[in-house]
Amino acid sequence: MRSTLLRGAAALATATAALLTLHAPAEARPAADWANCPSGAVCIYPQDQNPAVRPTHVFYRYGAHNLSNQFGNHWVLNNQTGGATANLCTGANGAGCGNPIAAQTGVYANLTPINSVRLNRP
Repeated sequence: MRSTLLRGAAALATATAALLTLHAPAEARPAADWANCPSGAVCIYPQDQNPAVRPTHVFYRYGAHNLSNQFGNHWVLNNQTGGATANLCTGANGAGCGNPIAAQTGVYANLTPINSVRLNRP
């Protein structure tokens, strides 16, 4: 009885792990850093830091990431790979997005009206 219970618990744990793996958000894959922004990431640097040296925000997961207390001009580097883009959005949760920022491209943008950044699958 005990071995049957242990086998059942192991099967349940394996099935749960497989299900979580199937539903986990995809992440960009690293290759080479750029201005201390890891490859596969989108990075935001401190206000008026020019050139970009050390990011304050590093995002890897596709989807929207809400921002707070970001004012003035900041470098935003899209160091994602495989053609993945990013958007700066005036609304929370990726609403009201501007033009896409291409992979391996950076913009020096006023983040005062920006409330989220969205990482998009290629």
